[in-house]
Amino acid sequence: MKSFLQKYINYLIFLIILLLLISLKIVNPPFIKSVSYLSFDLYQKIFAEKKDSEVVIIDIDEKSLGKFGQFPWNRNVFAKILDQLNTSNPKAIGFDIFFTEKDKQSPDEIIKSYDLIPSDVAELQKLKGPDDIFSEKLKQSKSIIAVLGSNVPSHSNYDRKAKARFLSKGGDPKQFTYSYPYSIGSLEKLEKDVKGLGSISFLDQLDGIIRSLPLIVQFNKKLYPTMGLEMVRVGSNQKNIYVELNEIGINRISARPFKINSDPNGIIWIKYKRSDKKQYISAGDVYDGKFQSDFFKDKYVLIGASAQGLFDLVKTPLGITIPGVEVHANVIENILDQSYLIRNPNTYIFELLFSIIVALITFILSQRIKPKYSLSIFFGNLLAIIVIGFSIYKFRSELVDISYPIFIVTLTFLTGLYFRFIEENKLALANLQKEAKLLKERELAAGVQKSLFPDISKFENFIFAKNVPARDVSGDYFDVVRATPEEYFFTLADVSGKGVKAGMYMAKASSIFRTLTNLKFPLEKVVFGVNNELVEAKFKGMFVTAVFGKLNIKTGELVFINAGHESILTFDKNKNYEYIKSDMPPIGIVKYFTESMVKSNTINLKDKTFVVYTDGVTEGYLKNGEELGAEGVQKIINNMTEVTPKIIVESIEKELNWGAEKLRDDITCMAININNTELIKKTK
Repeated sequence: MKSFLQKYINYLIFLIILLLLISLKIVNPPFIKSVSYLSFDLYQKIFAEKKDSEVVIIDIDEKSLGKFGQFPWNRNVFAKILDQLNTSNPKAIGFDIFFTEKDKQSPDEIIKSYDLIPSDVAELQKLKGPDDIFSEKLKQSKSIIAVLGSNVPSHSNYDRKAKARFLSKGGDPKQFTYSYPYSIGSLEKLEKDVKGLGSISFLDQLDGIIRSLPLIVQFNKKLYPTMGLEMVRVGSNQKNIYVELNEIGINRISARPFKINSDPNGIIWIKYKRSDKKQYISAGDVYDGKFQSDFFKDKYVLIGASAQGLFDLVKTPLGITIPGVEVHANVIENILDQSYLIRNPNTYIFELLFSIIVALITFILSQRIKPKYSLSIFFGNLLAIIVIGFSIYKFRSELVDISYPIFIVTLTFLTGLYFRFIEENKLALANLQKEAKLLKERELAAGVQKSLFPDISKFENFIFAKNVPARDVSGDYFDVVRATPEEYFFTLADVSGKGVKAGMYMAKASSIFRTLTNLKFPLEKVVFGVNNELVEAKFKGMFVTAVFGKLNIKTGELVFINAGHESILTFDKNKNYEYIKSDMPPIGIVKYFTESMVKSNTINLKDKTFVVYTDGVTEGYLKNGEELGAEGVQKIINNMTEVTPKIIVESIEKELNWGAEKLRDDITCMAININNTELIKKTK
């Protein structure tokens, strides 16, 4: 159990985080809703458009306030506006304003204001007041007045009732609608003569943006339609509003011939168009009759305020502020052309399942593939979420929350990266510990290997060699063994491969070489023995290219064997160069059965210099990035004024070991010249 937890702890923590995120989405607190609203608003900002409308707004604007004075105006003004409108035969006229108190210029209010004695102003009392005139005009038109839900009673309240008659099928809509204990409206005298009462109640949102509203709402246990729906009902000459319910709540609301699919609480999401000033006309212009005769014909007319001093401005998902009356205009347009937005309950379930699937894919892949590939998966998933959301909105007018899935996937990806970072750190730390251990071993091996290289400083007048390893441990080797005062065995070798294994193989070869040369065997027998011992050592796939030699400094005779190595360079005093190629395969590959399989060559060095090197010399890089090559070796020698083995080797080494961070290969070189065979004595 413990090992299982250690192995899958990352996945368990991820599942806990995912369950927490999904639970938050299910509970859907206000701050989670605000995340979802980001995508809902983005859809509208991108796809909003201007279009012709069947709704006209009579605007109580700054110009009208300048004409009629401060608001509220005398009811005779609205009566005159209704007179003007009725000549054009609009479908319905809606007032997005309240008339909660008697007109201040009515006879009763004037008597009260000036403390007049009623008997003295009997004639004044007989006059028809502005409220009576306005009431008559309301009765003569297809007018709708606003009502508003309230949690406190109003002093002018009365037992009002809706003008629309509600018919339901499948249940009681009152069980699912938003409810207010009280309502605020206009004077009873005015409301009794209108054709409709429409709710202008909006649902409170934390950010104050109006995204949705209830098509039907409950005031004092009575159902009322929203202003937009009531205007469509009156404009269509309908008395009834039909409500269809299913097992989860309200399903459809109809004012024939228009049918609206709502959420279970009777709410629709408003699809806003871009504001169009042509849709507005100043109330003062309507009062004066300054409009074309057909301007209001068969139109839905809303009367509301845009003047800033009247404080009827609201924020919309488009990121702009508009008069509240324009919200109701958008609702009417949505109902008429069926362009309202849908927030389907099934879509909510799809969002949850899709978020879980994408989060699982993102996390699992982030743990199993390289970070650069998991980043592609992450952005691919984000793109898929965005494309799905925008496509469903564009072609089905459905709201799909892409903000929260993007939030979940992003958090999932970052969690996966964090766990991957922790794992990579553990592996990196383990690798560092291994590297430190290997480095220590290599340093130890390098120290051991250096001890295997002979000290030939006393022979350097006639034999000089040098090894510069490219790494800690070299695969190259050289050795010089003095068999007698006049005879010297030498070798220069290159082991296939690099690193510690190559160093071990080289150490094996060098120990055999020293053993056999100390026994003063002929050179052919020495090579025979070294080869067969290396074959028996079974270093799989490894072999050695080498030059073996036996030099007599008295006679100048040099017997040598080139076993698969680089060509040997010889040159005379006039620097005439000659290359002696290998005529044998590398050693350590096949077993020799007789010493006759070993072929040797003999030259005399009295007037010649003998140079042998590994491929690290000819293939080494110069400062200009080119390889040295055999021609480069010749060029170095040609530039020498004094030719000695030590100067040759050190000049070649200096040309190649010029300060690059890492050499391309080990540099190993040996030169022999017997012009001066005096041994160098060491000084204490």
